[in-house]
Amino acid sequence: MSLYPSLEDMKVDKFIQSHNTPTASPSKALPLPESSRTPHDLSSSYHESKTEEMGTSGRLYPELNEFMGLNLSADALQTLSSSVPDQSTGTVSVRASGASWAATPLTGNDMGVKRAEIRQGVREVVLCKDMDGKIGLRLKAIDNGVFVQLVQANTAAALGGLRFGDQILQINGESCAGWSSDHVHKVLKNASAERITLAVRDRPLERTVTLHKDMGGQLGFIFKKSRITSIVKDSSSARNGLLTDHQICEINGQNIIGLKDPQITDILNSSGGVVTVTVMPVVIFEHMMKRMSSSIVKSLMDHAVPEV
Repeated sequence: MSLYPSLEDMKVDKFIQSHNTPTASPSKALPLPESSRTPHDLSSSYHESKTEEMGTSGRLYPELNEFMGLNLSADALQTLSSSVPDQSTGTVSVRASGASWAATPLTGNDMGVKRAEIRQGVREVVLCKDMDGKIGLRLKAIDNGVFVQLVQANTAAALGGLRFGDQILQINGESCAGWSSDHVHKVLKNASAERITLAVRDRPLERTVTLHKDMGGQLGFIFKKSRITSIVKDSSSARNGLLTDHQICEINGQNIIGLKDPQITDILNSSGGVVTVTVMPVVIFEHMMKRMSSSIVKSLMDHAVPEV
């Protein structure tokens, strides 16, 4: 997981760093708001200085006060810093006055970020066939690579942690590069029922974007049939680089392919203030789902919330 799950997290971290870094230039140091000031006072202060050029008033990121309303005083930071978690959780470590502090700007330890994480490197997955000789997996050949097209719920593939879009590099030690879809399924069919070893790379054609809901509970994008059609100006989606003509594959790590738009909306609405969406360019998605009927996807695709 990257150090900054969202642009908002990066801004808050730089806000803290600019104040607490001992070598920071006094002209660039950002004065922390006093703990006695309310979020309303901070927002009003921002509107008063909005027309000034950034930096002339001593505020490098004045917009933070408008949509976050955070109290970043020394006392507040010390209260938040009872422990120093690992950076992979989204926390940010800073130093001030010789003490080591840890502050979680916005995202913190949100489970959705962890569930949606696309890990680097290659992992090994060992599967066994069920009583019918199945492992619950459909694969698709794309650009001389082999990718997971469907993971059936409650099967060996689902229990093994395979997801839509994962790339299969090897099957039982044999490279899959250049294999056709028919050939890879034939190899799986003829493989031993007791042990099938896969070398897997996590979803190389997909990416995750972490978003923050605004005061109205909106993320700032419009979708139709799981496809992003519009981005709202100045929203979290716009700030964090979400793009149109991308297909939503997961929400907080949960596969939503095959679900109807009202079901997806319910998942978004029931999520917390931080939502991580996993997307793929539509042209690639359509190629991967070619010759797959929507009824099969809806009835067979694993839509369970992954464990972390």
